[in-house]
Amino acid sequence: EPGTAEAEALDQTGWAQPALFAVETALFRLVESWGVRPEVLAGHSIGEITAAHVAGVLSLQDACALVAARARLMQALPVGGAMVAVQASDEEVAELLAGCENEVSIAAVNGPRSVVISGVEQAVLELADTLAERGHKTRRLRVSHAFHSPLMEPMLEDFRALARTLTYSPPEIQVVSNLTGEVATDEELCSPDYWVNQVRGAVRFAEGVRTLHRQGVRAYLELGPEGTLTAMAADTLAAEVDAHDAVLVPMVRKDRDEHAAAMTALAELHVRGVPIDWQAVLPRGRRVDLPTYPFQHEWYWPRSQRMGDLRNLGQAAAGHPLLGAAVALAASDGVLLTGQLSLRSQGWLADHVVDGKVLFPGTAFLELAIRAGDQVGCDVVEELTLAAPLVLTETDAVAVQVWVGPEESGRRDLSIHTRPAQAAEDEPWVRHAVGVLAAGEQNGERLDTEVWPPRGASAIELDGLYEQLAEGGLSYGPLFQGLRAAWRRDDEI
Repeated sequence: EPGTAEAEALDQTGWAQPALFAVETALFRLVESWGVRPEVLAGHSIGEITAAHVAGVLSLQDACALVAARARLMQALPVGGAMVAVQASDEEVAELLAGCENEVSIAAVNGPRSVVISGVEQAVLELADTLAERGHKTRRLRVSHAFHSPLMEPMLEDFRALARTLTYSPPEIQVVSNLTGEVATDEELCSPDYWVNQVRGAVRFAEGVRTLHRQGVRAYLELGPEGTLTAMAADTLAAEVDAHDAVLVPMVRKDRDEHAAAMTALAELHVRGVPIDWQAVLPRGRRVDLPTYPFQHEWYWPRSQRMGDLRNLGQAAAGHPLLGAAVALAASDGVLLTGQLSLRSQGWLADHVVDGKVLFPGTAFLELAIRAGDQVGCDVVEELTLAAPLVLTETDAVAVQVWVGPEESGRRDLSIHTRPAQAAEDEPWVRHAVGVLAAGEQNGERLDTEVWPPRGASAIELDGLYEQLAEGGLSYGPLFQGLRAAWRRDDEI
């Protein structure tokens, strides 16, 4: 309880760090017993030692020794210094640190505009005042010491001596480094100097979250006494255009019943496809049939009133993920196919980013043309010209129409238009593509695939391809990174 001797003791870093390590380790072992198996781990400051322990870098005994020495040596430092949280980017803060690095440093980068500065009290507060004058919100943290700052340096050699007595092993699970924000190498995690530098260096938490996202992580579970890291990670991912489908849940929530919070976290992970061993979670539970529905086997409403049947609306189902309905045009033998696109319904589109904007791919326009051709018996897309890009936003849906004209000499004109789904009736449609559909075998030489790779072809080096594309403005997410191999023969690829 607040105000008790135990609570006051936990405000002291000498007790707080071992307590955090104990809680985090216990929560990890608990969810591990429930079948939750992480693919990659990340921690924040003391949490990185917990991550290293459960990843197999340190035994429980050695991890406890490292945490205890870290806490004891920090507690023994002179009380003083200051830490201030600032709503600014690390670049803006770093610009002001020139010349005072021996007194103040960046202790943590927790988000795109969430930085903690730490060090000598007067210097930290002066820097905070300067940032406040520039319009940045600041908040002094209630801490006994200035962590991750120059004031930690007197303890480093003693801590190094202890760290060198421990045994380190390569991790069995990947660990994202606080120091670099990238996946830590075996050499880093197995080096005593790394853990010494981790005491002094800035916690690059935001960059670590971006690394997790780049690796395809979409489910984040926080194991700690409250949901602080969940909020910080959500703030970082909010700036990523293709992170709308990420789920972030804390195992324990402040001021929330622990059992209810834990079960809620498991449920949220479960519905996002994370395997859970429910028999281990609820050992005395048993599966039961869902309750029956009174009108499961007979229609209560007259069939003619059912809006779900497109035939009642004079349409037919298009049978395609991007198109909902098809309508035969009465005045000709043309066809109109309609649908609705949004990042909420077709979340995979968010992985196709050009110059920071989510664009409907050119190949997707081609896919719509192919489906339209199938509808009217045309098996060749003879021409397709893209007239305007289609930008998709996180919140707005767009209505799409694919128009196919009447047949003329075995060919049909094609056009693809969109406009906002909630547009007024008089709002114009934007034409994105025009083309020609045709029937019959496509003329041209067919590629011989019986021998693969083709004779006389040489493999193309693909290392760094998507990184190079990203530098040019084409940021392909994991679902669009499908190229595995390519070959070149003369002018053919």
